[in-house]
Amino acid sequence: MSLAIFDLDNTLLNGDSDVLWGEFLVEQGLVEADYYERENLRFYEEYKAGTLDIMEFLAFSLKPLSEHSLDELNHLHRQFMAQKIEAIMQPAAARLLQQHREQGDFLLIITATNSFVTRPIAEALGVDDILATEPELLDGRYTGKVSGLPTFREGKVERLQQWLANSPHDLDQSWFYSDSLNDLPLLEVVTHPIAVDADETLLQHARMKGWTVMSLRTDSGQPETLADDA
Repeated sequence: MSLAIFDLDNTLLNGDSDVLWGEFLVEQGLVEADYYERENLRFYEEYKAGTLDIMEFLAFSLKPLSEHSLDELNHLHRQFMAQKIEAIMQPAAARLLQQHREQGDFLLIITATNSFVTRPIAEALGVDDILATEPELLDGRYTGKVSGLPTFREGKVERLQQWLANSPHDLDQSWFYSDSLNDLPLLEVVTHPIAVDADETLLQHARMKGWTVMSLRTDSGQPETLADDA
């Protein structure tokens, strides 16, 4: 059984669940609109540029979780799934996941987005497990702080190594699918690194390395391996 690892945002999903959660909070009137929209966009642009301060972002993005009970948050998340996430689930991604299931692979999502936002999405996609940034939970309520190491950049590799130490899996014949330059540390350690609808930096790196380049944003709903037109 090989390990098939997937980034979530802009890879399996045709959009960013973290950004969309922020938009949802604004639309629900749960955060101050102008400030939150401005900061949410700033952090996203920094993420795409590879300059994001992950702890600064998490202090911003986890604070709203601390302001509501778990029951309230879970109700909001169900609305969020229906209004924001279902529309960006990709048929080609579902087929790619199914291909790996049929090969007998173990399906693992590793995402920098926090687990409150992403675990229900992973469940909807039917993967076997997820590693995500963990919001601190004390006495049944989120604190707005981070628990442990964020699954971001090199943190994805470290969290994966911790997970592997307590699992029967290893990286022999492993796969990792991602769109982002921020995932280069993990792409470099798997057997089969795949650039999926990649940003320009990752695309150039993938072509230089001879990695597979593919798209899940296809009209046919089938994963599509792209020719190297560099």
